[in-house]
Amino acid sequence: MIDDLRTLLGDRVSTDPETRARHGTDVSSLAPAPPDAVAFPESTDEVREIVRICARHGTPIVAYGAGTSVEGQVTAPQGGLSVDLRLMRGILALHAEDMDVVVQPGATRAELNERVREAGLFFAVDPGADATLGGMASTRASGTNAVRYGTMRDNVLALEVVLADGAVIRTGGRARKSAAGYDLTRLFVGAEGTLGLITELTLRLHALPQAVSAAVCPFVDLAGAVETVVATLRAGIEVARIELLDETMLEAVRRYSGLDHEVAPTLFFEFHGSPSAVAERARATETIAAAHGGRGCRWAIEPAERERLWRARHDAYWAALALRPAAQALTTDVCVPISALAACILATQRDLAGLPMPAPLVGHVGDGNFHLILLFDPASAVERQAARDVVRRLVERALSYGGTCSGEHGIGVGKREFLVAEHGAAVATMRTLKRALDPCNLMNPGKMFLDESPK
Repeated sequence: MIDDLRTLLGDRVSTDPETRARHGTDVSSLAPAPPDAVAFPESTDEVREIVRICARHGTPIVAYGAGTSVEGQVTAPQGGLSVDLRLMRGILALHAEDMDVVVQPGATRAELNERVREAGLFFAVDPGADATLGGMASTRASGTNAVRYGTMRDNVLALEVVLADGAVIRTGGRARKSAAGYDLTRLFVGAEGTLGLITELTLRLHALPQAVSAAVCPFVDLAGAVETVVATLRAGIEVARIELLDETMLEAVRRYSGLDHEVAPTLFFEFHGSPSAVAERARATETIAAAHGGRGCRWAIEPAERERLWRARHDAYWAALALRPAAQALTTDVCVPISALAACILATQRDLAGLPMPAPLVGHVGDGNFHLILLFDPASAVERQAARDVVRRLVERALSYGGTCSGEHGIGVGKREFLVAEHGAAVATMRTLKRALDPCNLMNPGKMFLDESPK
């Protein structure tokens, strides 16, 4: 297989141990699992030929972008070939009047926004990490802007995909809606590379807002902060971002990013729109916050000030790690209906009270999504198990409220055990689709389903 790949790609195939090791890890605490080799294609044609070679040899295929997944999606627990798509990073066509763009999967969110800013546009999905757009589609990424602009599911219009037999298909188109046939685009968005390799994406763009204002609002307690989120949304106030940081997370961010904000349960807000609309929404939200124990909001209107504020929020993971430098982080997320958000977060806070480790809580609470970063001692089996038990109880709690085991991290290796608990008999239908498109189970095997292995 490697000889065939070298005939195709030359030195863009690597069996170097360091390269393999890098492609067998992500930012999770899951065990590393390196591939047998790594390929670096430059075109859809090369990806197609790579897949055909792997199919002939019965070799598992794992797509790799920036390696920022958190549930082991890019690891290779059954070996095989890692297909690193970062050389395919072109921005192929910008249609400014239609507010859409065609990109290759290795382009990153930051690269895209740099390119489209001159046209007065931006790509709204912002998971924090500068992930590749192909990886974001594969994991159905979300982030801080999802409450207003939606997730990758809402912002991918069309895909080009190489299937397990080497066939290349296109799903969707540039029209903003279609009632023609099955919605294959959304089938592949979130499939985590288990059904095919994404080689091109058509993405929805948005107009840059006329005015932007951000605020940091500390609260007397966590309950008041969460109740403010619910009340703001129920009031119909259009918010671009609502982020929650508990006291532990705020202290971590304060130290790491040099902020001088009060250590308290805190909401970060951002509003987009016309100057008058932004001002009106900000006033209404501040009134709601005050009624629920808000201690006054600090506003950030200047771009540099807002950038510093949101960079601090995006660095929350690294800030959390700095709380316990020798620790490993078990990072997890759930998402619940907004009506259940307060009950779920407060029950989770009580569950964390007796832990022998820091466990900062942070969330994109405007759409019911929040995260825990459990900082356990890797040398302590007791702490590792305690962290896993917290995740299990968190997922069970979220499901009991009609929520999901993952709002944006995906399933990968880390959350396979929860898929049946959430979807029940529908998992059998997922398996049927998987077998139909990938009968030899070579596309990212060992992910999503507990008992999947290559045939």
